[in-house]
Amino acid sequence: MKVLVTGANGQLGSEIQSRASEFSGLEFLFTDVNELDLTDFNAVKLYCEKEKPSFIINCAAYTAVDVAETDGELATLINTKVPAFLGKISKSLGCRVIHVSTDYVFDGLSCLPYVETDLVDPDSVYGKTKLNGEIALVKEDSSALIIRTSWLYSTYGKNFLKTMIKLGEERDELKVVADQVGTPTYAADLADAILTIIAKTKANPSAWKAGIYHYSNEGVCSWYDFAKAIHEICNIECNVHPITTEEYPTPAKRPAYSVLNKSKIKRNFGVKIPYWRDSLKLCISKLKA
Repeated sequence: MKVLVTGANGQLGSEIQSRASEFSGLEFLFTDVNELDLTDFNAVKLYCEKEKPSFIINCAAYTAVDVAETDGELATLINTKVPAFLGKISKSLGCRVIHVSTDYVFDGLSCLPYVETDLVDPDSVYGKTKLNGEIALVKEDSSALIIRTSWLYSTYGKNFLKTMIKLGEERDELKVVADQVGTPTYAADLADAILTIIAKTKANPSAWKAGIYHYSNEGVCSWYDFAKAIHEICNIECNVHPITTEEYPTPAKRPAYSVLNKSKIKRNFGVKIPYWRDSLKLCISKLKA
């Protein structure tokens, strides 16, 4: 069985690459823009018809949240039109798609962890293009599986973890937003969850349960709490001050609350989800190594 991974050089794609050898009986096709430009629909169609993947994991996304506010055309192309096209291909080839989405589809006004059926109402261009991508994918292929995640970090690429380590070592003090609450997600854990779903489906095709799912690590924190935990684990002496969203304005509006309820993915696929601080310690130990 072949597994096509798009956006393979990003945080999640890189983590999938590092774990691929642990899953026997699967041949992985790792592609990023240099190997397969997803905006060239004809090239993608020909590639998939030639390789005939059994699964497509779409990790590719336009994730420059603030830039998207003035670059909506490219964000729409990558976040909305590409998933729709992959859905069209998967439908025609009879393969399965796992598409990665975001907590930004919610407005952040809830006070309870979001379940998959809660009202979606994104406040940013990024969030709107990702939501439209979900809708467009399902319209093309109702058997698709969508996983919304939040606050992704990894040993790969640029992310909040690496930024806080760098700034904490360079400065005596930092200001970090304390009124946006969610859950950090170690990309390695999400990669394991996705590969577990594929492995279970390979062993038993009826294990595949299409639909929308939520995945983040367990627990809840603010960006301020996240920064403090990073410095504590890294033994970085830096005075971190909590500030409000109003004190740190950005072009794109962030959800004030985006904690995700993971009951559905745990129930349907038996996925085990680590506590965010435990995963953070593991990721930092790998960074140090």
